[in-house]
Amino acid sequence: MPVYNEENVIALFHAQLQAAIAGLPYHFKIYYINDGSLDHTQDCLEQIRLQDERVELVEFSRNFGHQSALTAGLDLAQGDYVITLDGDGQHPPQLIGEMLKLAESGYDVVLTQRLEQASLPPFKKKTSDLFYKMINRIGETQILPGSADFRLLAQPVVAALRSMHEYHRFLRGMVSWVGFRTVILPYQPGDRIAGQSKYSFSKMLRLAMDAIFSFSLVPLYLSISLGVLFLVLALAEAIYVLSFWVSGQTQRLAPGWSSLMFMLLVVGGILMISIGFIGIYIGYIFQEVKHRPVYLIRRMMPSRQSDETAHSPYPEAPGG
Repeated sequence: MPVYNEENVIALFHAQLQAAIAGLPYHFKIYYINDGSLDHTQDCLEQIRLQDERVELVEFSRNFGHQSALTAGLDLAQGDYVITLDGDGQHPPQLIGEMLKLAESGYDVVLTQRLEQASLPPFKKKTSDLFYKMINRIGETQILPGSADFRLLAQPVVAALRSMHEYHRFLRGMVSWVGFRTVILPYQPGDRIAGQSKYSFSKMLRLAMDAIFSFSLVPLYLSISLGVLFLVLALAEAIYVLSFWVSGQTQRLAPGWSSLMFMLLVVGGILMISIGFIGIYIGYIFQEVKHRPVYLIRRMMPSRQSDETAHSPYPEAPGG
C-alpha cells in the first residue's frame, strides 16, 4: 500500500484490512510505502507496526510518486502472490479473499475493474473515459478501462515487472504488456475514509503522458502524416499556379498576402508541434539513460514476525 499524507485515514484502513484477511488460510506480510508524507503518517504507521507484527514499513527520502511507491512494494514483496491497493478505502480489502481464490484456480493476474460510480465528478469521469479510449486506440498494448492499481500478481509476473527497468513507469500498461493468464474482477469502489485524493490534475496529466509516450509511437507518426499532408497541399498549389502559366492567364494571379501568412502560420505551428513531440521522446530517452533510481529509501522498519527469507533493506532491482 502506497501512502501519502494519510494520517487521518491509515489507522481505519488498517483495521478494515485486518478484518478482511482474518481467517484466510494464508501467511500475510503487509508493506506500507510512505511516499514522503509531510504530516504524521509515519508516526501512525509506526504505531500500526507495533500493534501488528506482519507490518513492514518503507519510508522514501521524498515524494517520488504513486507508481514509484508501488514499484518499491513489488521489489520487496517475496510472497507467492502480491496484492497492491491504495490505503484510502476506495479499494475494498474485502475483495482480497476472492482475488486469492481466482489466483488459486490458475490465474496469474487478477485485475479489478471499477464499476461506474454515481458520485464521481463528471469532469474526472469524462477525462478517464477519454484517456482509456485514446490510449487503447493509439497504443500497442490494450489497457482495461476502469482499471486501477488494485490487482493481484503471481510471483512470476512480479519477477517480469522487476526486469523492466524503465524510469517512467505506468504499471497498468506494464502489467498488460507482460501478458500471463488474466481474469477481471468487477468491484464497486468505496468512499474515501477521510481526506482528499492526492491525484491532482497535473499528476493525472503526467501519468497520461507517461502512458502515451511509453506505449505508443503514434505522436511521431502523426507528425509525419501532417508533414506529408502539407507536401500534398504544396504540390496541389504548385499545379494550380502552373495552370495559369500554361493557359497564359498570369494576370489573374493576384498577390495573396493573407493566404501566404495563413499558410506560414499553419505550417509553422505544425512544425513546432512535431518538434515538440520529438523533444518529449528525446527527453524521455535522456531520463532513461541517466539510470537514476525510481525511488530512494530513507528508512526501512522490518516486520516483527520471524522470516527466514528476510531480504536486504536495500533491494537491487529495479527501482531503488
